[in-house]
Amino acid sequence: MLAILAPGQGAQTPGFLEPWLDDPAVRDQLDALSSVAGVDLAHYGTEADAETIRATDIAQPLLVAAGLIAGQALLADGPDPDVVAGHSVGEITAAALAGVLSPADAMAFVGTRGRGMAAASALRPTSMMAVVGGKADEVLAAIEAAGLTAANNNGPGQIVAAGAVEQLAELSANPPARARLIQLSVAGAFHTVHMQPAVAELDALASGLATADPAIRLLSNADGTVVGDGAEFLRRLVSQVGNPVRWDLCLTTLADLGVTGVLELPPAGTLTGIAKRNLKGVALFNLNTPDQLPEARAFVAQHAATRDPEAQA
Repeated sequence: MLAILAPGQGAQTPGFLEPWLDDPAVRDQLDALSSVAGVDLAHYGTEADAETIRATDIAQPLLVAAGLIAGQALLADGPDPDVVAGHSVGEITAAALAGVLSPADAMAFVGTRGRGMAAASALRPTSMMAVVGGKADEVLAAIEAAGLTAANNNGPGQIVAAGAVEQLAELSANPPARARLIQLSVAGAFHTVHMQPAVAELDALASGLATADPAIRLLSNADGTVVGDGAEFLRRLVSQVGNPVRWDLCLTTLADLGVTGVLELPPAGTLTGIAKRNLKGVALFNLNTPDQLPEARAFVAQHAATRDPEAQA
């Protein structure tokens, strides 16, 4: 049972797309995605520094484009995964790989999402901070006491607080017992009330997008459930901008489905790191460069369940 996961904002690193652009066909594909998103993805994925690609309106299209390029290359001639999921903006990648949105519509959506969230972030200085360790109830109480939102619940031992920078400073001054605080490389309080200005713009865009029902099990960040209706998943993509990510519930669903292998799309490492702590015994693969594709395809073939009824009999 194979799960393919797409990472969210903060996973990007300078130059992470460079190895993929040695292939002229991939460069052409990226140019087409850039035109739709309104962002020079080749430049930002190969030449820009960490601070530049930290910007919301750059990071989000960059991550979705990377996932689409790698995902399509990986799955072009092999079996489909059994389930796909993405963390935050990675949900858009997952939706496209599952067939809910076309690649072009996915890039139009993420371009609008990134610009809208960047504009919302500019209204007031906000950010996000991971709280690692501590007791869950004490962590949540400390987050609430600082006036913050538990914007991402990434499973036992990691909850992300989001809100105004002065509220994050208060949390830093009064951290939960036995917890470590890590400032995230994001430029806003995503998945909180601070992002509501971006929701209306996305809702307007979504009304004009065509959807299809997912061809692969597709998990929702809202509650970890498998969503089988494409239009419903798009509605969730819109509302998720202003609501917490329940990755912990996605992990529970992956475990309940009996997933045996997890492959993370580039820039990989964040979600497999979480899976290592929470999905014991599950094989993990970080796909970051095209030279890994043969090994990655073998991993997919090893873990993907067959859909041939005669082969299953």
